[in-house]
Amino acid sequence: MWHDLAVAFCLLLVIEGLLPAINPGLWKRMVLTLSEAPERHIRLAGLGFLVTGAFVLYLIS
Repeated sequence: MWHDLAVAFCLLLVIEGLLPAINPGLWKRMVLTLSEAPERHIRLAGLGFLVTGAFVLYLIS
């Protein structure tokens, strides 16, 4: 189980690092836009990603 969790974390880091490595200018603009967004919208987006990820994980398990 710990091995699978470590693999998942490493994949997360790879995916999160793709955009800044490929197009740092776009990444900076996205971060600036996100910093100006209301916290409620950020929280709802995070909740949406969480629920979607859990559902997809359930489907493939």
